[in-house]
Amino acid sequence: MVLEWKIKPFEALTVHELYDILKLRSEIFVVEQNCVYLDLDGKDKVALHLFGEFEGAIVAHARLFKAGISFDNASIGRVTVAANYRDRKWGHDLMREAIAGILSHFGESKITIGAQLYLKKFYESQGFVQTSEMYLEDDIPHIEMQKV
Repeated sequence: MVLEWKIKPFEALTVHELYDILKLRSEIFVVEQNCVYLDLDGKDKVALHLFGEFEGAIVAHARLFKAGISFDNASIGRVTVAANYRDRKWGHDLMREAIAGILSHFGESKITIGAQLYLKKFYESQGFVQTSEMYLEDDIPHIEMQKV
C-alpha cells in the first residue's frame, strides 16, 4: 500500500483537489485539535502543494515554500495525514517527500518549520533540530525547528 505523490502549484490544483486538501486540513487543524483559526491564510497561492493519494482520496498534504515566505529559509507547513491512516506511518513518507520537494523545486537544503511541540521527536527523526523556545500559536505550543 503506497501513496501516489503529486506536487503542484496552487494554479494547477483541480477544484476537487483543492477542496479535498482544505477539507483534510480542516478535519485535523480545526475539528480534531479543537482550534478555531483561519486556515486560509493567503499562503496557499504561493505554496507548492504536496499531497498523497490512496485509493482516489487525498490522505496526506503539506505546503512547501521557498525562502522568505514563512521563514528566512525554505519551509514546510500544514503537514497533515488523515487520522485513520496515521498507523501506516505515512507522515514519515510525507516529510521525506517534502524535504526532497524543497530541494528539487527550490534548490534549498536549509529548511525551517514551526512545529507543534508534541511532534518534536517526530521531526527530530526527520533530521530537524529545535531552534527556538516554545511559543503559542493559536493557543497550541509550538517550536521552530531547522534542518540544515
